[in-house]
Amino acid sequence: MNGRDAAADLRRTIERYSEAWNAQDVDAILSFHAPGMVFHNHTAGERAEGDAVGPHIAGIFERNPDLRFTGRRTYACDGLVVSEWTATATNRDGERVEWDGVDVFPFENGLIARKDVYSTSHAPRVLGEG
Repeated sequence: MNGRDAAADLRRTIERYSEAWNAQDVDAILSFHAPGMVFHNHTAGERAEGDAVGPHIAGIFERNPDLRFTGRRTYACDGLVVSEWTATATNRDGERVEWDGVDVFPFENGLIARKDVYSTSHAPRVLGEG
């Protein structure tokens, strides 16, 4: 194991990564990714790899300009982080919605090698009008 993949360091890395997602800063997000990184949202049936990850994430933000994540729990061990979260956004009908999810992050040399997303986005909870 590379020293950059120690659990305590990875926990801090995921905190900064989450901040970049909430800022919708694609360049900052990409700076956490290893070359050839795979972004796979299993619930949505979406997968992007390598150079296609940046445009894919930018598209998520274009479709969801108010998308935000709140962390619930983070589990870190050497080389791997699992993050539980709740997302909120405004849907196409103008309703505020939220859903829960889990991201699984294997790391290589302190960088995210994969992001596997599993969520309840297919059945979000309606919070009210946006």
